[in-house]
Amino acid sequence: MLNLSILLEDTAREHPDRDALVFGDLRVPYSLLNTFANQVANLLVQRGIRPGDRVAISCPNLPYFPFVYYGILKAGAVVVPLNVLLQSREIAYHLEDSDAKALFCFEGTPELPMGERGWEGFQRTEATEHFFVLPATPLATESSIEGAETIWAALGGLPGEFESVQTRPDDTAVILYTSGTTGQPKGAELTHMNMLLNAIVSDEMFERSPHDKTLAVLPLFHSFGQTAVMNMAFRRGATLLLLPRFEAVPALELMAKEGATLFAGVPTMYWGMVSAIKAEGAPVPESLKVLVSGGASLPMELLKDVEAVFGVKVLEGYGLSETSPVASFNRPDRPTKQGSIGVPIWGVEMRLIDGDWNTVPDGELGEIAIRGHNVMKGYLGRPEATAEVMNNGWFRTGDLGRKDEDGYYYIVDRVKDMIIRGGFNVYPREIEEVLMTHPEVSLAAVVGVPHETHGEEIKAYVIRQPDAKLTEDELIAWCKEQFAAYKYPRVIEFRDQFPMTASGKILKREL
Repeated sequence: MLNLSILLEDTAREHPDRDALVFGDLRVPYSLLNTFANQVANLLVQRGIRPGDRVAISCPNLPYFPFVYYGILKAGAVVVPLNVLLQSREIAYHLEDSDAKALFCFEGTPELPMGERGWEGFQRTEATEHFFVLPATPLATESSIEGAETIWAALGGLPGEFESVQTRPDDTAVILYTSGTTGQPKGAELTHMNMLLNAIVSDEMFERSPHDKTLAVLPLFHSFGQTAVMNMAFRRGATLLLLPRFEAVPALELMAKEGATLFAGVPTMYWGMVSAIKAEGAPVPESLKVLVSGGASLPMELLKDVEAVFGVKVLEGYGLSETSPVASFNRPDRPTKQGSIGVPIWGVEMRLIDGDWNTVPDGELGEIAIRGHNVMKGYLGRPEATAEVMNNGWFRTGDLGRKDEDGYYYIVDRVKDMIIRGGFNVYPREIEEVLMTHPEVSLAAVVGVPHETHGEEIKAYVIRQPDAKLTEDELIAWCKEQFAAYKYPRVIEFRDQFPMTASGKILKREL
């Protein structure tokens, strides 16, 4: 018997008075966090939620998220975390698709009225019976949404003790929805064993400090933030420094003030922090001992900048929602190879395959396939979609990669992002890596755009360095000197910023 909530319960017994959460001036010890989670579990049972029922949560990185998350797990129910940027129609889709029985939704602010969207989405569904508002005003028992119940009103008088439901290792613990780059989002069913082992293996790769502190700015509704930040931190008894939205200067100031020892982020976050340190004189947190990058490939030039600025080696990893998410990593106990996603983590296998699931010969590009304790059960209610990506326990990722003689893997690009120009394959990441070496280029994203004769043409979106005067013609001419004739971008568009997901990935499909 196994329940992912043991991550919180065990640490609450070991370190009851240690800060589990820091949010502004609020500090929540492990004992109190566990008590709140117990009350949520009691609430769900009181309202008729049974083991195996799904319960959704839509909330930024606020203290609400962990105690609702673990409360759902304690009750034996399944957590369905929702992207906080979803509109009411999309919320209704996720509630209906997951057959969620309840929704916990942050009230939001006038600028981001999450509660109103959640309430509208809730009212569009039939199966979802309970709606709880997580109020913007601490401990508020009344909601700004007419007819909705706040969590504090619902929890009033409920006991702070609860005996967690003993779920099986292969029971679903969390349903994570894919971003839906192709068709409607699909719910990846991750088991208690998937999530628990991924957190444990991730934790075991790093040395522990007497009291670690980690910045939680990666969205906790995302697999990276859940496993590699929240679950891993609670497993080691660390303190989570909550930041609902990434802004480089506040993130650096918070880490410096609290003495953060670990930071996990996506490349755009590292780019933002390095830029803030160089241009605005933001503080460099000297307490940091571990820097982890994932979610997308970290350009080589940026990696060098980060290591030079922070004086700490960056460890790159790789994974997907469907793999809980960590699948490979540049482990601290082995040599790090720049540009590599490392080697498979303990208990996980990786290989490179062709379109028919055959392993490709050594030295050739192939699609990365993964098998191990981290791979999902499948997509909720979609056996055909599951069969497309699963074969004898192997999961095909959609990422093109290569492997070197030491067994280290390298991401070349997404299969779907590959550009075919005049019959030649062009990999955007290669173009982006070289563009980033130009002294006046700060960030680059390369996509294919339709072309009458070549099928696709190569277009580069570029953010220039501050005060740079670089023109489109100058950059195209520079690229002609760097690439074969079929590779260099013929179209350049300068931008001040790129569209990004809530987790900080560049939205290439929008570009």
